[in-house]
Amino acid sequence: MSQSPIPTPSSREDEALARHREELRNRFPMPTPTPRKPRKALGATILLVLLGAGLMWLDPAYQSEQFHTVIGERRVVKLVDGSRMTLDSDSRATVAWHLRSRRVELQAGQALFDVSKTLLRPFRVDAGGAQVNVLGTLFSVSHLEDGVRVTLVRGVINVNDRTAAKHSVQLVLGQQVDVRQHLLQQPIAVDTDAAIAWKDSRLIFERTSLAEALAQIQRYRKPAIILDDPSLGSLPISGVFDNRNVEDLLKLLPSILPVSLNSEFDGTLHVRRKATKK
Repeated sequence: MSQSPIPTPSSREDEALARHREELRNRFPMPTPTPRKPRKALGATILLVLLGAGLMWLDPAYQSEQFHTVIGERRVVKLVDGSRMTLDSDSRATVAWHLRSRRVELQAGQALFDVSKTLLRPFRVDAGGAQVNVLGTLFSVSHLEDGVRVTLVRGVINVNDRTAAKHSVQLVLGQQVDVRQHLLQQPIAVDTDAAIAWKDSRLIFERTSLAEALAQIQRYRKPAIILDDPSLGSLPISGVFDNRNVEDLLKLLPSILPVSLNSEFDGTLHVRRKATKK
């Protein structure tokens, strides 16, 4: 009769360890391992993050609107952010909404901007050689014959020229600055009520040069006004006039200045030096 082999000490220890390991597995099961993300998915995630950061840095536009007025028309536009843009006669502007900013390009004429304040999306106006940057304020931008004029009515704004050097000036209440031939001029103090009187259908001249006065009158008249003698351009003119009837204003000029008016068949008006009597 055969006998079973007597377990050696080492085999008894192995059996005991095996029983303990099994008991530990039953009491403390190991968590199911989480499958590792494929490298391809991880790369796509990183690419999306970088793309989003790039878009924010580039600040692309996602919507734009165009507005214009004809000669003699004035239009108040309420923008979706609560800001208001008042376009004067014969003006044209494009409003663009960007991811990080609000932008207006004033291509012609003049406009008054009452900007709602926000810290996240600054408001910018580009006009000719000028760029205006604000957070919330009231200001006007006007196209001139040889440049752009910015007038601050409320708040604080930064005005830049659009040269490579991009010079900048900060305007405070009651200041005005011109950007001529893309170069920033020195700010001056002005009567802001007179500067934006056009919104109430008025033209206010206070020793304004005839050349500048005629340029303002031209906004409200389709046929051209031509100053035949440039030396007349510095003559001063003062008064308050209705910009809805500039023809009456033009007829007054010979009675207050040494000028005469001559009209062509198409309405073109020539302003000339009044002939002296012999």
